[in-house]
Amino acid sequence: MLLRVLIICSLLLSATGLGVVGLQLLAPPAPPSVPVAEAPPPPPTRVKVMVAARALTLGSLLKDDDLTVRELPAEAVPEGAMELSDETRLELRGALLRRYLDPNTLVLRGDVLRPRDRGFLAAVLRPGTRAIAVGVDVVTGAAGLIWPGDQVDLILTQSIENAPVSRRVVGETVLSDVRVIAVDQQISHGAAAADANLGRIARTVTLEVAPEQAERVAVATRLGRIDLTVRAIDLDASAAASWDPETSRSPLFGADVSPALARSAVAPGARMRVIQGGEEQEVNFR
Repeated sequence: MLLRVLIICSLLLSATGLGVVGLQLLAPPAPPSVPVAEAPPPPPTRVKVMVAARALTLGSLLKDDDLTVRELPAEAVPEGAMELSDETRLELRGALLRRYLDPNTLVLRGDVLRPRDRGFLAAVLRPGTRAIAVGVDVVTGAAGLIWPGDQVDLILTQSIENAPVSRRVVGETVLSDVRVIAVDQQISHGAAAADANLGRIARTVTLEVAPEQAERVAVATRLGRIDLTVRAIDLDASAAASWDPETSRSPLFGADVSPALARSAVAPGARMRVIQGGEEQEVNFR
């Protein structure tokens, strides 16, 4: 009896094994396994920052073309770097540079003093100088074409009462080669500043002068009309050699400009006999 049970069990096991083998033979072959490729690491984050486009000296008022853009890895950007944006460009336009920068050097927030910062005008002035404003109009201000950074001369024109006609109007240069540091409230300069002020006529021009020159300007503005003349950027050697401050500041009278006025004037010391009715009178001109 036990032998019969063992034989039946072995036959069942054999049949089961043959069935499994048959199913494996009839089943379609499994597709070969494809190795899964690992995703590449993300590229490092890069940041666009503002750098000096050229060598910039201490005290420069920054213009758009003084700066350019450079890309750096985020981890290489130091604290205080100025990242590229429209707000950053506006913030740096006209800012005062507080240290020398080599080309391609990062511009940090601590390197600049912005026009809205306290003490900006005082920082723009060179040591020992003062800032004084002069009122101008479309004529005296060179048709509104004077910009911060220009060098100008100041010409005073005044009328002298009780003087002979030929010497009644006189003009003289009271200051020469003076730096303009602001026009109205505009301290930045360059194309962007010019576009912003296009069509506007300046009312005040702020000049950088020595203390004694500030006194001359203050007195001159009370005496008569002040005109500003813009000096050339590059003064050649011949022009520089011919510039004589004493000669250039000599007063110029109406008779020096108008020959007709000079010829019509009565020379000092001349005498004239005036006959009125039966009376005669001799007048001496001094």
